[in-house]
Amino acid sequence: MPQTYDVILKGGTVVNQDGRVARDVGVAGGKIMALGDLGRASAGEVVDCTGLHILPGVIDSQVHFREPGLDHKEDLESGSRAAALGGVTCVFEMPNTIPQTTTPEALADKVRRGRHRMHCDFAFWVGGTHENAGDVPDLERLPGAAGIKVFMGSSTGDLLVEDDRGVAEILKRTRRRAAFHSEDEMMLRERMPLRVAGDPSSHPVWRSPEVALTCTQRLVRIARETGARVHILHISTGEEMVFLKDHKDVATVEVLPNHLTLVAPDCYERLGTYAQMNPPIRDDSHRRRIWWGVEQGIVDVLGSDHAPHTHEEKHHPYPASHSGMPGVQTLVPIMLDHVNAGRLSLERFVDLSSAGPQRIFGLEGKGRIAVGWDADFTIVDLKRRETITNAWNASKCGWTPYDGVTVTGWPVGTYVRGLKVMWEGELTTPSQGEPARFLEALPRG
Repeated sequence: MPQTYDVILKGGTVVNQDGRVARDVGVAGGKIMALGDLGRASAGEVVDCTGLHILPGVIDSQVHFREPGLDHKEDLESGSRAAALGGVTCVFEMPNTIPQTTTPEALADKVRRGRHRMHCDFAFWVGGTHENAGDVPDLERLPGAAGIKVFMGSSTGDLLVEDDRGVAEILKRTRRRAAFHSEDEMMLRERMPLRVAGDPSSHPVWRSPEVALTCTQRLVRIARETGARVHILHISTGEEMVFLKDHKDVATVEVLPNHLTLVAPDCYERLGTYAQMNPPIRDDSHRRRIWWGVEQGIVDVLGSDHAPHTHEEKHHPYPASHSGMPGVQTLVPIMLDHVNAGRLSLERFVDLSSAGPQRIFGLEGKGRIAVGWDADFTIVDLKRRETITNAWNASKCGWTPYDGVTVTGWPVGTYVRGLKVMWEGELTTPSQGEPARFLEALPRG
C-alpha cells in the first residue's frame, strides 16, 4: 500500500554495507522507514537526489571546539556549523577546555551548552587524569560521554598522564574503549633542545617517529596487562602502522586527512607554522605507509582533529606558535578528492567515516543506512569541482591549510535525524543537536 513519509530522498545512489545501489529513502519521525522504489509513496518533502550519492552521516570522532574557556577561537555553535557545512552529522569533542572535562559537572555543562545549540549531534570525551582514575567507571557511562580520553604526551592544554602506572590505573577501570594521544612525554622533554627557534620544520625532528612509536608500544603493553581496549588517535608514522597490524585485538586506529594529504618539507615551506600540529606532518615515506594501513584494513576510522587557533596564535615565532589546524569542514571534500583520485573506494570512505565509528565506539542508531536507524545522511556530488577557501571555512579561526586547493567531490546536503541541516552550502534548519547514544552506556533495565 502507498505510504506517507516526512521526507523522501528520491533518485539517489545509496552507499552502504551492500555497496552502491540506486534506491529511494523514506524518512519519518527522524528515522529511516523504508529503502527501495518509493514511487507510489508521498511525503511532506521530496528531495531530488538524481546524480548524487547518499552516504550514512559522517561521524568525526575527534574535534576541539574550545568551549568553554577558549571561545575566542571556536565554540560549540561555530564548530558544529562548520561540521554541518562540511557534511558531518555527529562529532565527538575533546576535553582540553577550561575547565577541563574531567568531572560529571563539567560534562553535564557541555551537554547543556550543546543541546539545540549545535547544528549536529555530539558527544564529549571525558579527560582521564591521575585524580579521577577512580571515577572512570561512572564517568564513561554518563549521558553524552564518548568515553575516556588520555594525553600521554603534552599538546594543547595541560591534561597529561605520562607514566605507565597512571595509564594502568585508568585502563584497569575502563569498560568502554579509551582514546589516547600517543607521544612519549619523557622523550619530548629530553628532545626539546632539537627545536630550532623560528623554524617550524624542526617540529617533526623534536616530535620524532621514535617518540610516537615508543609511546604506542608502551600503551599496547599496558592495554594487554589490564585487559583494556584502546583507540590510538592520529597515527602519523609508518613504524606505528606496521607495529599495530599485529595488535588489532586491543587497539583500534585513527588517521587524519592531514597525514594522508600534507607532506614535509613542502607543507612547512608553504604554510610555515600553519602546518604545525601534534603529532606532526612528516615526510612522504610515512604518508605512503599510512595509506598502506588504510589499504590493508589496519585503520578503523578517520577523524579530523579539528584544532583551530587564531592567526595571532599561529603567527607566534616557532616554537611559541600554537599546534593545530581546523579540519572538520574539509574532511569530506579532501577525502572525496582522494576517492576520485583512486586512492580509496567510496565504500572504504564510508567504512572509515560512518560504519567504523559506529562499530568501535558502539554508537546506537548511527553509521548505517538501515530501517529503524537515525536518518543521518551526508549527500555528496562526486563529480563537482570546487576550490576550498578561507572564506568558505565557517570556523571562528578564519583559515584552513587547504585554502586554494581545488577538489573533485563535494558535500551538498547534511541531514541529522531527518532534519535538512544543510543544503547547497546554506544552513536550512535551526540548530537541533542532541547527545549521541552509546550501547555500552545505555541505562540498564
